Amino acid sequence: MSGLARKYKKENANIIKMDLKKQDKHNLRNHYKKAASKSDFANRYLIYLSDLIKQIDVKVVEQIIDTFLKTLERNKTIYFIGNGGSAVTASHFANDIGIGTQGNAAKPFKVISLVDNLAVLTAISNDECYDNIFVRQLEAILQPKDVLVALSVSGNSPNVLKAVRYAKVIGAKTIGCTGFDGGTLRKVVDISFHIPTPRGEYGPVEDLFMVLDHLIYSYLRLERNGYL
Repeated sequence: MSGLARKYKKENANIIKMDLKKQDKHNLRNHYKKAASKSDFANRYLIYLSDLIKQIDVKVVEQIIDTFLKTLERNKTIYFIGNGGSAVTASHFANDIGIGTQGNAAKPFKVISLVDNLAVLTAISNDECYDNIFVRQLEAILQPKDVLVALSVSGNSPNVLKAVRYAKVIGAKTIGCTGFDGGTLRKVVDISFHIPTPRGEYGPVEDLFMVLDHLIYSYLRLERNGYL
């Protein structure tokens, strides 16, 4: 490792330590310090998740469900985007809403995940820049009254924000899923699903993104099959 790399690593570590000191004492790191064993930590993690689940605004969940149903009525499309773990969640979410909710000859949702075409993603990243991987795809297909669901734990992913801003100009509905303090994404979307956590707690936030997915999927599947 070069001297410059060592200096950067040390400075970055110091920044992280400073951030952690500012965080609420009731966070995952605090649970880890108190855990007496691996099983105790597992129990504490689940308790922590249950505390976060209690903070979910169910009215926002209802807004998202209603938005999806209106999109279906208008024969419009729902798009999903995200990076890293949120990219996988975006793909999973699209599968659950597009395929998992079908039944009883009900009209299917038109759903597309923009994270799954490796050729498109690498072409845009290589020829232009990574910040354009979603907006370039949307420029070709997004229509007014479509819906864009953007998942970003930090709420500050440049490629996600760029896509959301384009969607708003086009007249599409925007839904943001965030953690930490919500970042910029929480402020610019039409509907905000937010999980407030200290910075750096990606795992618990992404866990709850999947809870949102399965909650909405379960409602739509039951409703469309005549059980609700």
